[in-house]
This record gives sequence, C-alpha cells and structure tokens, in this order.
Amino acid sequence: MAKNENKKTVRRGKETQKETSRNVEFSFHAPEATEVYLAGDFNSWDTSSLPMKKDKDGVWKTMAKLLPGRYEYKLFVDNVWVENIPELEVVPNPLGTHNFVIRVR
Repeated sequence: MAKNENKKTVRRGKETQKETSRNVEFSFHAPEATEVYLAGDFNSWDTSSLPMKKDKDGVWKTMAKLLPGRYEYKLFVDNVWVENIPELEVVPNPLGTHNFVIRVR
C-alpha cells in the first residue's frame, strides 16, 4: 500500500533514526453513498479533513500520509459512522463501539 515516502528524523536518546512516512491508500466499496470521509487518530477524528472520492465502480478512495505504527480509524458515510466491515480488524473503543485498525510498516 505504500507509495511515496518522506523522511523524518526522530531522536531517541543518543540515537537518531530516520522514519519514513508512507502514502497509504484507504478504500471502501459503497456505490450508493453520496459522501465518505476517513477519520482516525491520525487526523484527530476530524470527519471532514480526509474526503474520499468515488470511482466508476463505486469504490471510495483516499490517501493518508502515515508514519510507521498502529492507527485506529473509521469511515464516516453519509453522516453515519461505519464500523462493521467483515474483512477489517476491529477493536472496541471507549464509546462502546468499534474502530478499525491499520498497521503501517
């Protein structure tokens, strides 16, 4: 999923490491949806900062630049949180619902 890479220097103690951010593509098949947004801990759960665009097959896509790590996210589809996509890993959240998980390497 990683495409373009940007390097960021991170200091940990006496060591200096370069971490590379990656453009990660997110996609969601929903031909009937009129608007879809990606929100997660990587954008402070902002439901408007990462709009997704629908292709001719009804698949919504967007890219997010992420450093390696574990992130939780959801899709905000037509003003409703989506939290049940069978093939994605989910974890419970403090609100009693579920978030999806992605790991960037």
